[in-house]
Amino acid sequence: MPPEKITSLQNPRVKELVRLRDRRPRDEAGLFLVEGYREVRRALEKKIPLREVYFAPEWFLGENERPLLEQAAAAGATLCELSKEAFAKVAYRERPDGLLAVAPQWHRKLEDLVLPKTPFLLVVEAIEKPGNLGTILRSADAAGCDAVIVCDPVTDLFNPNVVRASTGVLFSVPCVVAESTAVHAWLRGKKIRTVATTPAAEKIYSDTDLRGPLAVVMGSEQFGLSKFWLENADLPVRIPMAGQADSLNVAMATIITLFEAVRQRG
Repeated sequence: MPPEKITSLQNPRVKELVRLRDRRPRDEAGLFLVEGYREVRRALEKKIPLREVYFAPEWFLGENERPLLEQAAAAGATLCELSKEAFAKVAYRERPDGLLAVAPQWHRKLEDLVLPKTPFLLVVEAIEKPGNLGTILRSADAAGCDAVIVCDPVTDLFNPNVVRASTGVLFSVPCVVAESTAVHAWLRGKKIRTVATTPAAEKIYSDTDLRGPLAVVMGSEQFGLSKFWLENADLPVRIPMAGQADSLNVAMATIITLFEAVRQRG
């Protein structure tokens, strides 16, 4: 049968998609939105069980959308066509590309992580901006991190802007959300050294041995790392600042630190 087509902006399914932009309805439903061709494609590549895929041909950017819809349907997703106006209402982007999926949330635990002999982890604490968290995930993927652990989150992993800024690598990098105290105890039990970034540190990050089992710990852009991590991390390090600025964007600082570790680790 052809997909159902929705044109009314007052349709209950349209209203539900709009509600899923907000955290409480997302968490209550256990669902989240995946918007964009690249993001939907990566979700399918990683076998994320998409429940529904909404599409609007008037917004398509090329010829690849139809095969992707066929792939989604073959994987079990229900397809639903929206009018251009209805899709504009549910889309999170200013210029949508006509694809929006609904996927179930997942909740991985620390004990679920399967680590190599020499793990390389990223720990982030209380990141405020969804765009920064998404970019951090993208950077961790590029650096080859084995997992990202999100401590005491201010924003949630399933925020549409996290999915968007991560360009869909949220589906490929193992992510765990946990409290800082539990994460520290778990890392110590695994004998994984923690290197915490802070402007107050004496040692420069590039002068530090970042080989071996390692967890790089990054704090929020506004407040930096909490007292807990500053007191309990194995080694504090800093990125030298030559100008008047006393801090970097947290996503940029993460990239700098991770890729120094990549360089040292070969």
